[in-house]
Amino acid sequence: MKGYWIPVLHSHLPFVKHPEYDYFLEEHWLFEAISETYIPLLMKMKEMVDGNIDFRLTVSITPPLLEMLSDEYLTEQYLKHLDKLIELSEKEIVRLNDDRDFLPAATFYNNRFKEIKAFFTGFLNHNVLNGYRHFRDSGNLEIITCGATHSFLPLLGTNPRAVEVQIRVAVDSHSKHFGGAPEGIWLPECAYFEGLDGVLEKYGIRFFFLDSHGLINGRPTPKYSVYAPVYTVNGVAAFGRDPQSSKQVWDSSEGYPGDFTYRDFYRDVGFDLDFEYIKPYISPDGIRTFTGLKYYRITGSTDIKEPYDPVAAHKKAFEHALHFHSARKEQIETLGALMDRPPVVVSPYDAELFGHWWFEGPDFLYHLFCEIDKGRFMKAITPTEYLSLHPQNQVISPGPSSWGYEGYYDVWLNEENDWIYRHLHYMADTLEGLANKHYNETAPVRKRVLNQLTRELLLAQSSDWAFLMTTKTATEYSAKRTREHILNFNKLVDGFLTNTIDTAFLEWLEYKNSIFDELDFRVYASKYDY
Repeated sequence: MKGYWIPVLHSHLPFVKHPEYDYFLEEHWLFEAISETYIPLLMKMKEMVDGNIDFRLTVSITPPLLEMLSDEYLTEQYLKHLDKLIELSEKEIVRLNDDRDFLPAATFYNNRFKEIKAFFTGFLNHNVLNGYRHFRDSGNLEIITCGATHSFLPLLGTNPRAVEVQIRVAVDSHSKHFGGAPEGIWLPECAYFEGLDGVLEKYGIRFFFLDSHGLINGRPTPKYSVYAPVYTVNGVAAFGRDPQSSKQVWDSSEGYPGDFTYRDFYRDVGFDLDFEYIKPYISPDGIRTFTGLKYYRITGSTDIKEPYDPVAAHKKAFEHALHFHSARKEQIETLGALMDRPPVVVSPYDAELFGHWWFEGPDFLYHLFCEIDKGRFMKAITPTEYLSLHPQNQVISPGPSSWGYEGYYDVWLNEENDWIYRHLHYMADTLEGLANKHYNETAPVRKRVLNQLTRELLLAQSSDWAFLMTTKTATEYSAKRTREHILNFNKLVDGFLTNTIDTAFLEWLEYKNSIFDELDFRVYASKYDY
């Protein structure tokens, strides 16, 4: 064994729940991720375990995603969504009965959707988290946390309590869903600022991840670049992202997912087929949406696409897995000659890349782990396993950084979204004051208001809204969600201070914005040891 590989999949979606509507487009972000990423990955894990293939994978699951995956209402909605897909795919088999080019893909989707439903209702017992728990218990997965609502922590730092609560609530949420505190954390957007490690250490976090420049620009310069972790001054380990393995997968022009054999994400029957035919399977207001049935391969930079061949795409995923493995062997051999310890290559990715954006991604990972298990040249490992083998590491102060465009903070603070921060800072300061003043509040309804204020603030702090405003993706919804939580917060504060609490409004928010049902507002009380 000449070196280590740490693959990390970051699993996150913002908390979206709209029981006031029978159909809500943004809820489908979750449904698509379950069907295209989480379940396919878990199915591949089961296939590996059943085949005695040894593998290690580190997965971050953010608290909002934990809450949504455990929500009964969203689970019911997901099953309705899945049944619709099965119905559509069966209609497609009939429609394409005489079409030799597209019938194989339609049949493939029908079988796939049925397999996903059987896996969800059977092995997973209607909860995706059961699968993650299973493979954690088998020793194949390390599950880590993230910020409570994936907030961009450097921009909350004007109120230290806001940063601390994001970490504390995250640890509590992880403990609730997995029965124990997390060893590590995926910092939202890999965003780091000086002093953050002290908060992590306070809540028992042993390691986190940075983009490569966050480590390389640290002081002093890390001896092994990003190929060994470092410790911060507070004793928390920081692992740096490897640029080479990231580029092979992430790069828009050179990365594997852009291969012409793979499925084209954007060509979907929701946009391609006759409106009256597809109408029952898109948004009820007539807006065409993705369905998940996609019949074309990428083909090239042309509008004329060729039919998608699942068998050929699977073969290509196998070839790319062999190429990635070969590249890591060469990389580890080169690094090993320059280091006095086995190098560790850290490869962090968004989980949704595997299956959702890159449909064949789970197949790629399966073949890659099979090759690693067969070759024994390098070993896939988790951060906790690595630190137990190599507990002595250099101490540095990492540099401020993120893994966003340009590597710093401007994606989340620019002319498109800068208006939100004065509200977030005001809300955090207000809640801290109320929590300190009313720490010993005993009236049940007033305690409920204070708890809901905390939820509304946490939801407003989600980095997703600022990000989507910058990328001009779901911009209207992101701005609306931010304003909604601000207005909810202010209305609750007014009712609390004037003793005119609108209990019907409070009950509705508790149902709709139901994240963290065990949350206690006293986490914001800085004058008390809660």
